[in-house]
Amino acid sequence: MRMLAGAAVMVLVLGLVNFYIGWHLWVLLQEWSPGIHAAVYWTVFLVIAFSYILGRIPLPQPIRPVGRLFKVIGSYYLACMEFAVIMLPLADLLYGVLALAGADLSAYVTEAGATLLALLAIFLIWGSRNAWSTVVRTHRLQVDKSIGTSVPLTVAVASDLHLGNIVGNRHLRRMVERINAMKPDIVLLAGDVLDDSIEPFLRNGMEQQLKQLKARHGVYAVLGNHEYYGGSIAQYTEVMQSIGIKVLQDEVVETSGVYVVGRKDKTAEAMAGGRLSVEALLEGVDRSKPILMMDHQPTGFGAASEAGVDVLLSGHTHRGQIAPNHWITRRLFELDWGYLLKNKLHVIVSSGYGTWGPPIRLASRSELIKLEIVLEGSKSYSGETAPPAAKPVMI
Repeated sequence: MRMLAGAAVMVLVLGLVNFYIGWHLWVLLQEWSPGIHAAVYWTVFLVIAFSYILGRIPLPQPIRPVGRLFKVIGSYYLACMEFAVIMLPLADLLYGVLALAGADLSAYVTEAGATLLALLAIFLIWGSRNAWSTVVRTHRLQVDKSIGTSVPLTVAVASDLHLGNIVGNRHLRRMVERINAMKPDIVLLAGDVLDDSIEPFLRNGMEQQLKQLKARHGVYAVLGNHEYYGGSIAQYTEVMQSIGIKVLQDEVVETSGVYVVGRKDKTAEAMAGGRLSVEALLEGVDRSKPILMMDHQPTGFGAASEAGVDVLLSGHTHRGQIAPNHWITRRLFELDWGYLLKNKLHVIVSSGYGTWGPPIRLASRSELIKLEIVLEGSKSYSGETAPPAAKPVMI
């Protein structure tokens, strides 16, 4: 009943917000083209406004492309909706101020509408550039532990790929190329590889692109909240295993003297029988060796620090993805993006490689992380040989 009540409230709020947006657009269209029939306009507008939800309804195989089209249209509308929710009240406020000042408002609707549409176009173009043009952020971390070599450890990290109907093979191919160019010792995928449904991932053969990732000591992944939402975890982990990527679910791998720890996502606490604490997960681990841990949602930094984790890698926040949402994520999380040193724990939260919903970013960028982990006894890359390969051992 609580879930139904929550869903009803959400639909009501969305309905009111979209009525507010739709009414403003109707007023503008009446100014520009007064012959539009109201019933036709509102039918088309409401279908577009709720197309993301419509696109998530399971459909028979022959008409599934229609559902995918709805989801794509709905994704872009979500960006337009956020823009409108911010800009329309400002336009209304300006109208009220000018009215009180006795200004001539006969052309206000046309002028304000044209201005807002121009700003929307700039927002979509610039946001699209930020979403598809990826930056590589490099962090050089000092860890006072040794694996018996003098060469720093290179770790490539990608989170929040959200592979599906929006983020596809083209963007994924660029990610694989950028990561392989780092010549990493280890590749870590820190959750939300899928954008809910596994169907487009399999239909488009995206696993064959991921299969091209190369690392001396293995490629590892953890689950994010969207893998839980999709409900195909068993199938997903099997597919990933078949291409040589181990999905760690409250598991620890030792590879070349380094522990890679993968926690179940925090969503498991509500949906999948819970997850182990960090301390329980690290029971039996030699804490004198470097410990790298992936936990999709950036929480529990104190517990990880006390347990002896050296590097904690998270994503999830997208840094709000579209400003000013980053003001919210900054207050929800101890660290919503970037780097934090907590005691001896290095925490890095990525803004993610892909996007949820619209492929639009504002005040955030698509990013990959390159870690250069300088261990005790490390010197430099020049003139040094890589550490010997080792088979991963589950513990």
